[in-house]
Amino acid sequence: MSLKLGDVVPNFTQASSMGEINFYDWAGDSWVVLFSHPADYTPVCTTELGEVARLRSEFEKRNVKTLALSVDSVESHLGWIKDIEEVNNVKVDYPILADEDKKVSELYDMIHPNSLNNLTVRTVFIIDPQKKLRLTLTYPASTGRNFAEILRVIDSLQLTDNYSVATPVNWQDGQECVIVPSINDEEAKEKFPKGFNTVKPYLRLTPQPNK
Repeated sequence: MSLKLGDVVPNFTQASSMGEINFYDWAGDSWVVLFSHPADYTPVCTTELGEVARLRSEFEKRNVKTLALSVDSVESHLGWIKDIEEVNNVKVDYPILADEDKKVSELYDMIHPNSLNNLTVRTVFIIDPQKKLRLTLTYPASTGRNFAEILRVIDSLQLTDNYSVATPVNWQDGQECVIVPSINDEEAKEKFPKGFNTVKPYLRLTPQPNK
């Protein structure tokens, strides 16, 4: 199954380091970052799982739950978590799915045979409260993921879901936004009382509406 942006992601029930998880029930009304790992006790992933634990408060204030996945067993995960906590000086207080049967990996198309044989590639899925897929990022095994970028994308998605704006290149929370082209200038004057700067007829910049 190849998931596309805007698709409703499939539900699943799978064992994890924190007990059995029914994904839809566990996610509830939260956003979710689901991120996969090729195997336990891998060096790059050890640093990533620690970073996600360190960023717990940043995810929580955005109403985001984090969920990792690896194709090893719960027992293996519990041993690996001890290493992650020691190396990164954190508490891993979010679940790691134990996808031994590769059920979730296949549902979410995480097996790329030309890259990692039958192991999962390192993909990030951002899923909204309606269970729709909003972003995917797939990394090679050798490159650590940038979770500051993942938080930035979540900020953009949550902003643009609620206001008639898009976010320009390298945008950070608090910076100017782009007024979407479907809003004409007259409507823009009403919607954006802080005003806007017309760079080109199709490129109008306005202060971030919720700041």
